[in-house]
Amino acid sequence: MTASAPPALHLDRILADPAVRTIVCCGSGGVGKTTTAAALGLRAAEQGRAVCVLTIDPARRLAQSMGLSQLDNTPRPVLGVDPAQGGRLEAMMLDMKRTFDEIVEAHADPERAAQILDNPFYQSMSSSFAGTQEYMAMEKLGQLRHQADADGSWDLIIVDTPPSRSALDFLDAPQRMGSFLDGRLIRVFTAPARVGGRGALRVVSMGLGAVTHVMSRLIGAQLLTDVSTFVAAIDSTFGGFRDRAEVTYALLKEPGTVFLVVAAPEPDALREASYFVERLEADAMPLGGLVLNRVHGSPALELTAERAVAAAEELGADFGHQGRGEHRLAAGLLLVHAERMQVVERERRMARRFSAAHPAVPIASVRALATDVHDLEGLREVGDALGGSTR
Repeated sequence: MTASAPPALHLDRILADPAVRTIVCCGSGGVGKTTTAAALGLRAAEQGRAVCVLTIDPARRLAQSMGLSQLDNTPRPVLGVDPAQGGRLEAMMLDMKRTFDEIVEAHADPERAAQILDNPFYQSMSSSFAGTQEYMAMEKLGQLRHQADADGSWDLIIVDTPPSRSALDFLDAPQRMGSFLDGRLIRVFTAPARVGGRGALRVVSMGLGAVTHVMSRLIGAQLLTDVSTFVAAIDSTFGGFRDRAEVTYALLKEPGTVFLVVAAPEPDALREASYFVERLEADAMPLGGLVLNRVHGSPALELTAERAVAAAEELGADFGHQGRGEHRLAAGLLLVHAERMQVVERERRMARRFSAAHPAVPIASVRALATDVHDLEGLREVGDALGGSTR
């Protein structure tokens, strides 16, 4: 008995549904999340919606095709969108450091904000601390949704999430960030410096024990002082971090949010996609389906790889003095066809394995393009494939 085909993912229905206000494209790195997010944004805009696409470090040519030649933390209009339906498209690239600065400026008085922004520990943490990019992606989504609710800027926001090292780092990051900033460990690190002075360091070390003393020697008193100053200045925003994380997490679970898991027909990417699907289901997140990118379709000629190889071998054994070059060309084409059919069958096998594990997950497939997407026309081609139409 053959397995039934997976349900189709009708993305045009999702894009046209006014109740859908947020689409989150997630998946491992290098599977086409950014292109998918941009193509969906362009398609929705050209179908009449006001769209903002939040991208995470897109490829240079794709960024330029959307008018984003430089990193910008503010949504900018994308030129060249067909205005026939009255829609519009804006896009932005996440500036992780600037988004963190905006949080500080919004939740601290000017003097305290200046202390935080100038602090060496903050400058390092806001640029490179593990999980900061994921946290700031969710923070920026919350900001965009708040703005859209306040002034109607957009009726659809599409988020291209950062490449995750494991499952849904961008969902876990807010809690990790809040736990770090409000955690006991950072308090232990900063206790000696908060008391002040070398004499105080000795006194506090006696109270906290030999571990703290060793840490102060290894880390250095200056770093402890920087961390201490940072914690003292940002104390008033601890609650804000947690509150915003809870609000954003609740937003992601709303019926108006749709998660799209993006993958390529490769073992590692589909294995990661399976993990994403399981985690989304475990967290009761609204899963829309799987977008399978770069799928190789079979040629119109129904010739299996085995028969093509056999025919090539027969031609090779039957070379004569007449037409030898033509035979070689035919044999070479047959071998190329055989390799193509092997790729097609391997991809189908992997897709069937995913569907067997997740039979209820709808799938939309996008065929592999001959060239990289680097302009709006290329995005339209991807959008047509996602929507199930042809031009």
